[in-house]
Amino acid sequence: MTDTPSLPEGCEISTDPARIDAGRVHHWLSTDAYWALGRSREKQDRAIEGSLNFGVYDGVSGEQVAYARVITDRATFAWLCDVYVDPSVRGKGIGSALVGAVRDETRSYGVRRVLLATHDAHGVYEKHGFAALERPEHWMALVFGR
Repeated sequence: MTDTPSLPEGCEISTDPARIDAGRVHHWLSTDAYWALGRSREKQDRAIEGSLNFGVYDGVSGEQVAYARVITDRATFAWLCDVYVDPSVRGKGIGSALVGAVRDETRSYGVRRVLLATHDAHGVYEKHGFAALERPEHWMALVFGR
């Protein structure tokens, strides 16, 4: 597991829910994120309201450039989801810094386990200590539709 990577100079990470640009986050996820294509704005707003949200903001413009949310009881368990970095700033370490900040924040609560699902970014998460489930046969899911 690595230390939390640095953001590009001038960028900052915040968990202040008032700073989340909900319209931008909805646009990103509903039009460009394979796991959330077509998600309604109303559903996304409810997801934001019920989660611990992380935003990355450009220090010059103040514009939000990345997002992640965590579903957690802030005591025993967390689920990392909806991690998204605007295409215009990808490749600058923002996603890695964001995942590191999520790791550090959830660790500070004493959470024992943080789960996530990804089709294509295993390497990003492995750098922060995530690994495949040791005993996936112990896990189950209840799925309502596809």
